[in-house]
Amino acid sequence: METMWWLRQTRSLLIVPVFKCLVAICLVISLLVFVESVYMNIVVLYVKLLKRKPEKTYKWEAMQEDIEQGGQNFPMVLVQIPMYNEREVFQLSIGAACRLIWPLDRLIVQVLDDSTDPTIMEMVSMECAQWASKGINIKCERRDNRNGYKAGALKQGMRHSYVKQCNYIAIFDADFQPEPDYLQRTVPFLIHNSELALVQARWKFVNASKCLMTRMQEMSLNYHFMAEQESGSTRHAFFGFNGTAGVWRLAAMEEAGGWKDRTTVEDMDLAVRVGLHGWKFVFVNDITVKSELPSQFKAFRFQQHRWSCGPANLFRKMTMEIIHNKRVMIWKKLYVIYSFFFVRKIIVHFFTFFFYCVILPTSVFFSEVNIPTWSTIYLPFMITLFNAIATPRSFYLVVFWVLFENVMAMHRTKGTFIGLLEGGRVNEWVVTEKLGDALETKLLPQVKKPRNGILERVNTKEMMVGIYILCCACYDFAYGNTLLYIYLSMQALAFIICGFGFVGT
Repeated sequence: METMWWLRQTRSLLIVPVFKCLVAICLVISLLVFVESVYMNIVVLYVKLLKRKPEKTYKWEAMQEDIEQGGQNFPMVLVQIPMYNEREVFQLSIGAACRLIWPLDRLIVQVLDDSTDPTIMEMVSMECAQWASKGINIKCERRDNRNGYKAGALKQGMRHSYVKQCNYIAIFDADFQPEPDYLQRTVPFLIHNSELALVQARWKFVNASKCLMTRMQEMSLNYHFMAEQESGSTRHAFFGFNGTAGVWRLAAMEEAGGWKDRTTVEDMDLAVRVGLHGWKFVFVNDITVKSELPSQFKAFRFQQHRWSCGPANLFRKMTMEIIHNKRVMIWKKLYVIYSFFFVRKIIVHFFTFFFYCVILPTSVFFSEVNIPTWSTIYLPFMITLFNAIATPRSFYLVVFWVLFENVMAMHRTKGTFIGLLEGGRVNEWVVTEKLGDALETKLLPQVKKPRNGILERVNTKEMMVGIYILCCACYDFAYGNTLLYIYLSMQALAFIICGFGFVGT
């Protein structure tokens, strides 16, 4: 009896108050996330209603060849393609870059090949040689190490003497294929607007319909472009560089110190430093570049770790630098620290996982704690609606998207913790595997890999969380007086399905 009394006292005096405090913190954060989402969507609505396209905000005139000088009035452009053992897609990316419409004597294609497979290295060299025989000024550059990964390759590529001839640099990852008119549509922004440092195009996903997981990714990334990047471009002329499908002004890059490999998000690092020097960025939603989404769950997990760990680590490294910056207005510094980093790159991951996958399931054991309906239904519904608008064709999949995003929030939260604390995997870089067949090409023979057994595919973290949420659902079904068990059952099923690896291709 004494033990039971002690447990009841501990519950009422310690556990319940602590849990109530955690719920209160989550409610405050939910309001912050909601306000941020509403703000971004209001800006996007303003852009759409008033048709505030970049061509109207900034000066833009098409480039024309001079009758006497030919293409000499065109600026020199360097196209960089960093790659690492990209057997399935290297031909596509190199071919797309070499087909860009621009005077041949004003264009340099630089293939930064960090491959370690001798066969792939030979194939890349042969592909470059074939395009060189067609009159393309193409360089295949290699280094004897992989220090700094992609950032190290880009940094090394900038040291070649011919780069100094160039005014602008376009960057495409190995699975990106720009349309032939890409330079014709982007470079004029930089030519006619001396304050612009970056023109970013939107990604178009050629394998979005391959499986349910790629459909979910398409919804998330379309919202990222529609809301985060378009609102940042319109309101603050600043957003995070996506690492590919963008054109940089070389002078702006050099002024900010060029590439650094201190985090796994060298693209965001460069963008923040350039932005703090007072340069402006423009996002052009109408210009799209074809790319491939990871369709294997393991590859997607590695990618999400890098995309969450890197920004958190960069936030740790740059906060004081941003605060002490003298070149930009205080409002822009507040935007970068609070909105760009704190809410979107840090808080949203913690909140999504802990509230919807820990606090809410655990609340079934605490009848004394009341979680208001607005935080569990109304605000999440509105935020989900904002996301779904960006991809109308997938609106009917919105429930699956919510459940899948909550699962991935666990990995993003872990990555964010590692980034903030500079844990052991803070600089882990696993190249996202490209399958190539998603781009409907048979250029290279596909190597079939043996299928792993079910036990080898089990993801223990997802299984543990899924089983816990399922236990909470069963308890709520047996003893609760709400319908929360319906959501908990679906969320538990989503975790368990991902735990068994039955997602993706």
